[in-house]
Amino acid sequence: MVRHLFRLIWNRKRSNVLLLSEIFFSFVVLFGVATLLFNFGRNYVQPFGFRHDNVWRLTIGARQGEKMPRPQLDDVLRQVRALPGVQEITLTSFNTPFRFSTMNGDFARGSKKARGVDRYDADDRYGPLFGLKLREGRWFNASDDAATRPLAVISQDTREALFGAGETAVGKLIRSDDQFGGDAPKEYQVVGVADKVRMSGDFASATPSVWMRLAPHDTTSWESATVLVRVASGQGAPLQQRIVHTVAGLTRQWSTQVYALETDRLDKLKPTLAPLVALAVVGIFLVVNVALGLFGVLWYNISQRRAEIGLRRAVGATGAGIGRQFLGEVLVLTTLGVLAGSLLAVQFPLLGAFEIEPQVYLMAMLMATGLIYVLAAGCAWQPSRLAAGIQPAAALREE
Repeated sequence: MVRHLFRLIWNRKRSNVLLLSEIFFSFVVLFGVATLLFNFGRNYVQPFGFRHDNVWRLTIGARQGEKMPRPQLDDVLRQVRALPGVQEITLTSFNTPFRFSTMNGDFARGSKKARGVDRYDADDRYGPLFGLKLREGRWFNASDDAATRPLAVISQDTREALFGAGETAVGKLIRSDDQFGGDAPKEYQVVGVADKVRMSGDFASATPSVWMRLAPHDTTSWESATVLVRVASGQGAPLQQRIVHTVAGLTRQWSTQVYALETDRLDKLKPTLAPLVALAVVGIFLVVNVALGLFGVLWYNISQRRAEIGLRRAVGATGAGIGRQFLGEVLVLTTLGVLAGSLLAVQFPLLGAFEIEPQVYLMAMLMATGLIYVLAAGCAWQPSRLAAGIQPAAALREE
């Protein structure tokens, strides 16, 4: 039966090549859309690796042309920490979670290198404020003031890139390969390893991260400071106003802006959702067009083969047999198109393209295959049923 179907398809190869091409390109596009949707969905259900609820971001800026003396900044932080409703406060770099600002670079240890590592300045309270879970070692503390080398905490994926499976990272040195202003690469001593974190947004994957200790030092070169504040649940605008008034009362010339990290997360989510919605629309549009195309091509094929159908019915073929023949031809063509598309799709996980997990590509291939078969079978059912109902006398009389 299968051999007979292949012979029928080969005899009508010119008319079938259009249908085969449509199935192939539809599979490729569906595979691409499914890959992106599965990848974003997989990232979305992963934990962030830190607690961002009830955390506010304070941007404190000095007047233009002026700097921030560290004693005055420390006094501001102490006064804000003492406000009712404030639970913890930390000084950090500008690239806080969910913002569009990033600070990244490469880190190395020997011949091993971690590329595109997110870098964060963090003081001793940063880890506890976010509830970062440590797999090895500890977070920074006051005893590190006596350290002779710059200190760092690395994430688990940074550890996997720079250290062997059975090797301890704590106490080892890593090198920043980024040279700013012609300075020599800087070495950091690892004091802890934290869980993987996703600080770029809901649909972003975990990225290798390094937190570099922001030791007490002179800040007279700073024109602005970024401060994170963890507040008690239920706090809102009244506490934000007290923070702004506290900073203004102490400095007179510094400006303060307060934002919730949850607001930053939603702002980052909006431009990410737009392409996802567009992809979903494209996918639906493609499915509808494939369905209409398949249905139209099959309908045309049946109208062109009425004489063949009538002759087969005249020599004893049943209506059910005719219907199965047309359905079988479509499924064989679908299989050929899917196989051709799969040969292209399988190259992506083999080459490690776009740093997407192979499981995501596999799920996308299965989804695209299932959709194509469902579409082909569904669109072939009605034309096959019509072909099965053609009477031999009517078909031969039309000829």
